Amino acid sequence: MKVGILTISDRCAKGEREDKTKETIKEVLGISDFEYRLVPDEYGMIREALTEMSLSCELILTNGGTGISPSDITPEATASILDKEIPGIPEAMRKAGLKYTPNSILSRAKAGIRGKALIINLPGSPNGASECLSSILPAIPHAISLIKGEVKECAR
Repeated sequence: MKVGILTISDRCAKGEREDKTKETIKEVLGISDFEYRLVPDEYGMIREALTEMSLSCELILTNGGTGISPSDITPEATASILDKEIPGIPEAMRKAGLKYTPNSILSRAKAGIRGKALIINLPGSPNGASECLSSILPAIPHAISLIKGEVKECAR
């Protein structure tokens, strides 16, 4: 599957901080080949990157900007380009996160479909991204198959 990783961070975009979350996502997925982009917390730039990546990627994982600080706008930018939302994915991630921190309930992550791409917002921290992605990883291949029209009914 063609994977895209979109890091959304003002500090990383300015070169003030290294993007360690990208490496964590890569390790959890067990991949070495992926499309990568880095944008600041800017609505238009997030929308543009997601729109472009959805043309070539089957799975797009964003990291950063899902919290409640004034600059956290990833969920709004993501929702604005989705064809369909999948609320169960972020619900599962928040629930899984409660094992590690009560702050997981502050996440406003979104997940959904644009065209033939599954887009999922992950937290910006390496630990948060790893925990959330690990909790939903088993469902991703089936979701991609459904999006591509390869599976007609849900597997149990």
